[in-house]
Amino acid sequence: MGITSALVLYAVIWWMCFLIALPIKVQTQGDLGNIEPGTHAGAPEHHHLKRKAWIVTGVAFVLWCIIAGIIISGWISLSDMGWFDRALKPL
Repeated sequence: MGITSALVLYAVIWWMCFLIALPIKVQTQGDLGNIEPGTHAGAPEHHHLKRKAWIVTGVAFVLWCIIAGIIISGWISLSDMGWFDRALKPL
């Protein structure tokens, strides 16, 4: 795995984890009973983005180490995936 592949893998894992973490512990304006005029009741009041970003960075790093280790070790390769092998064969 090259450096570019490693960075792309980390970026994909980070964004997937971040999008999963976004709705966790969000307090909306409707939940707090403090709805600003002109906004939706489901608009977030406290979202804790900075804290979530730091937590997701650590979780993504651990997941990246596991996945990159599996890829580098060759434990799972493209030839292990039968559907991928069939997709490369000409008709």
